[in-house]
Amino acid sequence: MAELLRLENVVAGYGEARVLDHVTFKLDEGKALALLGRNGTGKTTLVNTIAGVTRRFGGTIALSGRDITRLRPDQRANAGIGWVPQERNIFKSLTVEENLTAVQRKGPWDVKRIWELFPRLQERQRNWGNQLSGGEQQMLAIARALVLNPTLVLLDEPTEGLAPIIVEELLRTLKRLFREEGLSGIIVEQHPQKILALTDEAIILERGAIVHAAPSASLATDAAVLERYLGVTARK
Repeated sequence: MAELLRLENVVAGYGEARVLDHVTFKLDEGKALALLGRNGTGKTTLVNTIAGVTRRFGGTIALSGRDITRLRPDQRANAGIGWVPQERNIFKSLTVEENLTAVQRKGPWDVKRIWELFPRLQERQRNWGNQLSGGEQQMLAIARALVLNPTLVLLDEPTEGLAPIIVEELLRTLKRLFREEGLSGIIVEQHPQKILALTDEAIILERGAIVHAAPSASLATDAAVLERYLGVTARK
């Protein structure tokens, strides 16, 4: 299987603050990665660095064999990175449909497929972004990333602050995207059991460095590692 993403000794942060400490890992095409860790360990900084919105102090980032280390965020989006930040960043003054058509690029993911994936959004296609619930805004943020037709999608805490019923709906959607559609992705999450079943590989960050990497299925049953680094118990 071909390599999609590679980070080599990446050091990055904000201003003069260095958050990531020589991070190195790779992700193959068609695979999903769970990015785990307690609060403040550098998870968001890592996906932001891949998206291109942090300050890089060292290291390289390659996508599909292309060095994107020095590319701007918009250039990285053009190269194939779809980013769903915690803030969602939808256009609240545009309708749901306009949010999608404003950024859509040619490819298999179009508005029609988005309506099939997220029927709630089709029902609210004429609503303004600021008229949506938190869960609907998150669906729209994911949909906007998809219509860019990326080779890699970055999702930062996609279920944070949402009602349990919406969380379950989103997790089913992500499972479809990764397991059935073969989308490659990185998901940031504090609660590992939500996403280990949806992903192939997992890495745990602590103080900006990778302290553990393993197949997701293996980590899900590794009580010692889960307790040590995340303070949770393994599934039974």
